[in-house]
Amino acid sequence: MTTQGPERQAPLFPATGSAWRIFRLATLALAVQAAWLPAQAQTAPAVETPAAPAAEPVEAAPPDNSSLDAPMFYQLLVGEMEAQNGRQGVAFEVLLDAARRLRDPTLYQRAIELAVQGRSGDKALQAVQAWRQGVPESLDAARTHVQLLVALDKPAELAEPLGTLIRLVPAAERSGMISGLPRFLGNLNNKAATYTAVEQAFSPWLNAPATRTAARTTLGRMALLADKPDVAMALARRAHADDDDAAGPIALALELAPGDTGAEAVVQGYLARANAPAQLRLAYARMLEKQQRIGDAANQVRLAVASKPELIPPWLTLGAYLVDLREPAEAITALERFLALQAQAPEGDTTDDDESGIRSQRATDLAWQLLSQAHEQLGHTRQAAEWLERIDSERMDLSVLARRASLMARNGQLTAARALLRDAPAQDKPDARARLLAEAQLLRDNRDWQGAHDLLLQGMRESPEDTVLIYELAMVAERLAKFDDMEALLRRVMTLKPDDAHAFNALGYSLTERNTRLDEARLLLRKATALAPNDPFIVDSLGWVEFRLGNKTEALKLLRQSWLSRPHAEVAAHLGEVLWSLDQRDEALKIFREGLRREAANEVLVETMKRLKAVP
Repeated sequence: MTTQGPERQAPLFPATGSAWRIFRLATLALAVQAAWLPAQAQTAPAVETPAAPAAEPVEAAPPDNSSLDAPMFYQLLVGEMEAQNGRQGVAFEVLLDAARRLRDPTLYQRAIELAVQGRSGDKALQAVQAWRQGVPESLDAARTHVQLLVALDKPAELAEPLGTLIRLVPAAERSGMISGLPRFLGNLNNKAATYTAVEQAFSPWLNAPATRTAARTTLGRMALLADKPDVAMALARRAHADDDDAAGPIALALELAPGDTGAEAVVQGYLARANAPAQLRLAYARMLEKQQRIGDAANQVRLAVASKPELIPPWLTLGAYLVDLREPAEAITALERFLALQAQAPEGDTTDDDESGIRSQRATDLAWQLLSQAHEQLGHTRQAAEWLERIDSERMDLSVLARRASLMARNGQLTAARALLRDAPAQDKPDARARLLAEAQLLRDNRDWQGAHDLLLQGMRESPEDTVLIYELAMVAERLAKFDDMEALLRRVMTLKPDDAHAFNALGYSLTERNTRLDEARLLLRKATALAPNDPFIVDSLGWVEFRLGNKTEALKLLRQSWLSRPHAEVAAHLGEVLWSLDQRDEALKIFREGLRREAANEVLVETMKRLKAVP
């Protein structure tokens, strides 16, 4: 048998509720009469009408046992009339006095409403404090007090009413309410004061078995908002130790994981379970994607859809990851599964359907585009073109046009492909710069280095401080063996945009590839790593320069890290060569084969294997 809270029991003051109802009915009758009488006066006949016959006597109803006597009725009537006449301040004082006398929750709420209408936060707080004094065990009063303090951004006053609210809420609902507090309190401006108030309010609940997991997790979230990551992580660990099945502490650790490898280890330990929640895996995958650890992200999504195959969006996410990882066969399976599930999904019938339908069509278009890329990776150019043709012309953006142009160029229609990128209408209305970059990429893909150079040089002359154009021109200059030009351009990017990790990486890697100024190359690559510590391609470059400097152990560690995050064919070439030099040739051949499977025509990989005489 559960015990109900005070608000769920019989009213402490049974007469007050009926008093307020009688008063509201009376004021409604007065309002109707006031509206009707003038109309009656305007339409009354000039001749006096005979009086209606007297009605039969009716037995009077028994009197309502109410504390609403005549003076109180008059006081309430005056208060409402003052409110209707726009004098909220007077109405507030009159009704708050009545509320104090009757200790009626509805009257306290009405006084608060008038204070809010009059934009007086202080009066609203005065009314709720009077309510709590008059009805100390009122759950509604405590809840209203907390809501007002949050609305008024007064976290320093929050501890006592929040603690009382938690105490008064039914025990079965307490942990759930505690867990929902970060969303409610998150908009308070003074995060440190909010954390202190919550910590004080939670004091009785942080060690209570029924609430400690929720309380420690919530306090950890408030600590994170208050820029106390160490405190937050300590609380997450304690909450996880309390209940190692609870997902809340792991979700908190996941928020801390980007800057805390220890937090990520906690997340990974939890997700090692076969029954870990799919949504938590997907959240972790999003974090991994932001860190460009696409291989790890794909693995988490694989596990999520294995446990919850009915989920629809993750199949599209998985397909996108697999196309990026050049796993086209598995990508096609995932994307076709997405399309099948989406086709089976029931159509909604709400007013938001138009927007929902647009989002659904965009997702379908993206799936078709990814299927085109996957088939192109397999060399199926006809199927690749067919998937793109499903996207209506009015929905084509520049990325779709670029895919179409790429397929046209592969069929020997480079001139027509360039014209398409320059002139075809696109749904996202790309500017001339975006079209120029897409055309330059098309030329690079088709090994027209000089054409790409001339096009980018023209664009840079029109926008001499556009770092994207300068960087792309530097990459083409390297292909043309214009190394001095390339270096000057990249240093220009570093000057204009000192936090551009790619510029430091490009110059450092180029020096490494040419086996020149290796110490300087390492400094450049360390700078790039500091700017983008999780970029697998930068980690690959750093590993490669360490190998060229003779530091094979460090090189192997870095290249393994890069390969696990992003198994790219060029990384396979570097990792395989380091393994080969260490006489670990079986593993080297395995890495080479995996790289070839992903991208058989990769120049760096093919040249490396030829030079080493490594036969896969």
